[in-house]
Amino acid sequence: MENLFSRLAIANAQVSARYPVDSGRRQPVHTVYGGAHLFSADLAPKLGRVARTALDTYGANPEEFARAAGLPVDLDLAAVIYGRVTDKLAREPVEDFRIDFEDGYGNRPDDEEDRHAAQAAKETARGRADGTLPPFCGIRIKPLSDELCRRSLRTLDRHVTALVEACGGELPDNFVVTLPKITTVEHVRVLVEALAMLEQSTGLPERSLALELMIETTQSILDVDGKSPLGLFLDASDGRCVAAHFGTYDYTASCNITAAHQHMTHPTCDFARHMMQVAYSGRGIWLSDGATNIMPVPVHRGESLTDDQRADNRRSVHDAWRLHVEHIRHSLIHGYYQGWDLHPAQLPTRYAAVYAFFLESLPAASQRLRNFVDKAAQATLVGDVFDDAATGQGLLNFFLRGINCGAFPESEALATGLTLEELRGRSFVKILENRRG
Repeated sequence: MENLFSRLAIANAQVSARYPVDSGRRQPVHTVYGGAHLFSADLAPKLGRVARTALDTYGANPEEFARAAGLPVDLDLAAVIYGRVTDKLAREPVEDFRIDFEDGYGNRPDDEEDRHAAQAAKETARGRADGTLPPFCGIRIKPLSDELCRRSLRTLDRHVTALVEACGGELPDNFVVTLPKITTVEHVRVLVEALAMLEQSTGLPERSLALELMIETTQSILDVDGKSPLGLFLDASDGRCVAAHFGTYDYTASCNITAAHQHMTHPTCDFARHMMQVAYSGRGIWLSDGATNIMPVPVHRGESLTDDQRADNRRSVHDAWRLHVEHIRHSLIHGYYQGWDLHPAQLPTRYAAVYAFFLESLPAASQRLRNFVDKAAQATLVGDVFDDAATGQGLLNFFLRGINCGAFPESEALATGLTLEELRGRSFVKILENRRG
């Protein structure tokens, strides 16, 4: 019998090592992508100002914005959301920015891309020094396909080398390299080797260069043998991977879906996202959804617009805002707490949709968690919702996510009856164990 226990202990230890405990590290709610040729040190505050102008123009008060974007129209809740959105746009308008050398940049002559790789590095370093750089940042290189691999690795080399030099031998906090259009595990292995070589050549500490996977091809979901390579990608990253992003439009295109029907809520995308969740659950990396590609922009430009043209502009922006909110809620309901944004006028609805998702459910979730904890793991019925032990952790996760994204502060989560120490411990089981004494 002792031999069986020993075998179980070894097996459990192996699982624990492979599925690390969630560190509670902050996950950004979005990644903003922009072409490398357009990046500047002060881009984030510039985007924030454009976002605020869009909000003032097309959603000038809490009720108008809520109705325009399809948000809750309860005036008290709308006012709270609006206040937190405007504060966010002034204080930290962009949480994560990816300097793009792929789709948002295109194919250019080598000397031009070399120049932009070095220039973007200098601007990143300047933003770091000036305090204008978002808390998360990085670059998206080109794919490691036969046609583009040399250009891709050359850009990576030139950018990282120039960045480390401009930052005095360091990297900005939370810097990451995004690898797109993965079709084979060898793409990940090669990038890992390239990052290790760059660490040696620049004097960076080992494993200081992190990477992200972009899952946007059918080969990333199932290979020719019908097996999923998703776990192999993560294993091949050798501990460097921090996130996996879903690429909506490349993936739907690879499934032969016509352009008119390529969108975030297509059932094909749900299948791929669920595959990613199963493969990466408990593996210690973040998951991110894709982008809404209908931009909230006016259809008529100029100062001397007719009333009909102004109405057209409002309708265009409001329709795009509602679609963006709909897509974000779809992602949140399916457990994806991060997504892409492509235009500054999407920032108000990004933050509003995320905040609304958590704030709408805050009173009921607080009561449910308080009742559950008070009964110390005894199943409890609150209204018509039956809670079991797994739901207890799910309720706790709701508060951890809400605090993480800035929907509400820790102080508002104390309505659950939990202490700050219990919240920060992140384990419902440990809370109950400690309360039972």
